[in-house]
Amino acid sequence: MNERILIAEDDTDMRELLEEILSDAGYEIVSVANGRLALAKISDESRMIDLVVTDVRMPEIKGDELLTKVREIRAETPVLVITAFGSVENAVEMVKKGAYSYLTKPFQTKDLLLVIEAALAASETQRAQARLRREMPEANTRIIGASRPMRELLDLINRAGRSASNVLITGESGTGKELVARAVHDASERRGEFVAVNCPAIPAELVESELFGHTGQAFTGARTARAGLFETADGGTIFLDEIGELPLNVQPKLLRVLQEGTIRRVGDSREKQISVRVIAATNRDLEKAVADNEFREDLYWRLNVIHIHVPALREHAFDVPLLVEHFLAKYSFKTAPLEISPETLALLTAYSWQGNIRELENTIERAVALARGTLLTPEDLPERIRSNAASAAILAKAKTRRLTLAELEREYILEIMRETGGNKSRAAEMLGLDRKTLYRKLDEYAAEPDSAG
Repeated sequence: MNERILIAEDDTDMRELLEEILSDAGYEIVSVANGRLALAKISDESRMIDLVVTDVRMPEIKGDELLTKVREIRAETPVLVITAFGSVENAVEMVKKGAYSYLTKPFQTKDLLLVIEAALAASETQRAQARLRREMPEANTRIIGASRPMRELLDLINRAGRSASNVLITGESGTGKELVARAVHDASERRGEFVAVNCPAIPAELVESELFGHTGQAFTGARTARAGLFETADGGTIFLDEIGELPLNVQPKLLRVLQEGTIRRVGDSREKQISVRVIAATNRDLEKAVADNEFREDLYWRLNVIHIHVPALREHAFDVPLLVEHFLAKYSFKTAPLEISPETLALLTAYSWQGNIRELENTIERAVALARGTLLTPEDLPERIRSNAASAAILAKAKTRRLTLAELEREYILEIMRETGGNKSRAAEMLGLDRKTLYRKLDEYAAEPDSAG
């Protein structure tokens, strides 16, 4: 799909010139003569705008006011300012307030196209994430990612949310399995509580009473009756994290709950009907645990009705910039806003992240806490990341050539292509990109004069 560009320009000749240049370059054009109409187009949920080209001085709503509104309602959409020489000062102020860049009239066509390509490349992941949110409004906003694996994950989350079936979530430690479980609950029509249970954290002798409750005389120390976590979750969802650690003697009781929809408190002869959706998660190979008689096969199949696998971060490395941006905002909200240098982002993107998103979040929190200034540099990162061999060559180029983020993306893609011996399907999988997107980017690189280097 071609990117859609909004042109806001009150001068008819200039507007028509911009329309001709950009449509000939393959962009889809939406053109208006004033800021009020531009704002209406930006606010239209049914037609996403990928980039705004605006004049500084326009009737009804000026360029700086339009920029403010774009930042409020479409923060992912870059804004390019076109201005006459006499308004350069205003254009510079707009860049300081968040516009991507500005060009003065008259300008060269090649300069206009270059800055638009750079703006679109720099905002690609943010725009893809925003588009995904609009296409899948039920998806929980805590799930961050615009790569193909994450789009597939969000699609599965939304489809699982519309079902009442039990869900088994698998994935490495630190991938965000609980966030996925919460997203499934949020996408469902269940209005009861989301109750999270960390199975290994409960002493083995207390698991049954914690899950199903107990009477006042159930065991020594049980002075009063107490509802279990399943009753707390009645009408909602219970999330059983690390279900593979559930003691074998409790597994038949959980199986009965799944089969009958009833619970029985420890020490009670009566059963109580409940309506609870069960979402379980594990980083263990449960099929192997079943084969080793460490997990009941019938319980496994009761839990594994809908299977959601959460990819490791190294399988969708192109989401690292989005995650970095999110964690920077999360941990620097009490301090001056922090930015990140291209070299630092290159290191973070190329790192293997064995601890997945949890390790990345820890790294950003540490960097924010120990930052020497308002710009995060490689020196603010742990040594294990700075010395990562996989990113050394890319980082060296970034430092010596002062690469932009778009150029860093290019270097990273080409490095992965070299690693895979030119296997585009494998490279797309490693990068977390659709093959169509990878092919388009490679075609763009091939057309560049220095693509051989």
